[in-house]
This record gives sequence, structure tokens and C-alpha cells, in this order.
Amino acid sequence: MDAVLKIAIYCMVFLYGIVVGSFLNVCIYRIPLGQSLSKERSHCMTCGYQLRWFDLIPLFSWLFLRGRCRKCGAKISPQYPIVEATNGLLWVLIVAIHGFDTRTLVVESLLYCLMASALLALSVIDFRTFIIPFGFNVFIFCLGIVNLVYRILFTEKPNLWLYVIGFFVTSIISYILYLCKAMGGGDVKLLAASGFLIGWKLSLLSFFVGCIIGAIIHPIRMKVSKQGRTLAMGPYLSAGIMLSVLFGYRFIDWYLKFTGLDRLLG
Repeated sequence: MDAVLKIAIYCMVFLYGIVVGSFLNVCIYRIPLGQSLSKERSHCMTCGYQLRWFDLIPLFSWLFLRGRCRKCGAKISPQYPIVEATNGLLWVLIVAIHGFDTRTLVVESLLYCLMASALLALSVIDFRTFIIPFGFNVFIFCLGIVNLVYRILFTEKPNLWLYVIGFFVTSIISYILYLCKAMGGGDVKLLAASGFLIGWKLSLLSFFVGCIIGAIIHPIRMKVSKQGRTLAMGPYLSAGIMLSVLFGYRFIDWYLKFTGLDRLLG
């Protein structure tokens, strides 16, 4: 594919990503408060000024207004552009790594992009409230159903067990940890739903990567920012899931070759 066309596609993907990122900010703010996502118009949290269309252009409005309300001048949290830009960059990374040269790759990239957005939003909410809203897990599970249906209808040899086992493998492990009060119920559901979408190999890898990230970062946060021992695993598991989706199979292939297990497994 022509390089110029690829760049144009990546730019379009980024723009769609930041638009969805803007909606994620609404979810992050309103879902923990139990507010409607559609009935109430966006407004300034300080003066109540109802934002107009030119105040809602993802990323660019915040930059143009220099992070302040147009009417009262109150500071607007940098969370808004950070979430929007992060979502856009994640979408571009997913499309760049998984590709879009075939219908299957397009569907796979789209499902992973939507999962990445859900993971980003639930990570911020869990980081703040120590709760993963159930709706995000349902959404990711529904993406898994779409993936399964697509593979049944449009692929010759769909490896359905890869995804069915993925639903159970890490959720069983995490449920045991939940019974030991080492993990939350939302984390168990997240691993089950994401495993159903990405399959058991990537699910296992994401679980271990997420635990490693949490084991490294959380003690540092406890020491630097005086955080308590309570650990929100959602952000770390989400990071593990995304790293596995982006680089997991490459890492697994490298590990099997490095250890010689590829020869034993045939």
C-alpha cells in the first residue's frame, strides 16, 4: 500500500480515536456519579456554562482555550486531552500493528480498538474509585461474541476453543485470588470478558504482565505519593491486556524459540 495512503488512514484513525476519547471523558465523569450519558449537555463544572460545538472539538478545543473555561476562566483538567490523545494513539498503534489489508484484519483491529477504549475508561474510573463498572465488562464480552460470530461465518477453520478457554483460564485463577481477597470481583469479570475476545494465550500473558506491572508500580506509588495498600488492579490488568494485544504473539514466538519449546511442541 502506498505510504501516503497509509499515513492518511492513520490520521483518520487518530481523528476517530480522539472523538471516541472525548466520549470516554463523559463516561469517566458521569458513570461513577450515576448520571445519564446522553440527557445532560456538557458544561463547565465551575460556572455551569453549557459548552457549544466549538468548545467540544476533541483535543484541539482544550489546546486553543489553553485549558481554561471560555466563560469563567476556570482550569479544565488535563485529563480531557490526555484521554483523547491516548485513545487516538492506541487506535493508531493497533491498526499499524494488526493491519487492515484483509477483511479479517479490519474486523480484528476494530474490535481491539473498541476494547482499548473500554479499557482506558475503566482504568481511570477504577484508579479513582476502586470499582470497575460492570457495563464495561459486558461491552468487552459483547465484542467477544461479535468476534466469535464473525469467525464462524467468514473464516474456514475458526479456532473457537481458543476464545472459549480464554473466558475461563484467567478468570478461574483470578477468582481463586478473589476468594483469598487478593483481587476484586470486577477484575475477575474483566479477565473473563477480555479472555473471551483475545483468546487464552494472550489472556494468560496479559494476566501475568498486568500482575508484574502492578507489583512494580504500586509499591513505588505507595512510597512516593503515600498511597495506601489498597490496589486498583484494573489499570494494571488493562495495560497487560493492551501490551499482549499489541505485542503478545511476537513475545510468545520469541519465548518459545529462546527456550527451545517450539521444537518440543512441534
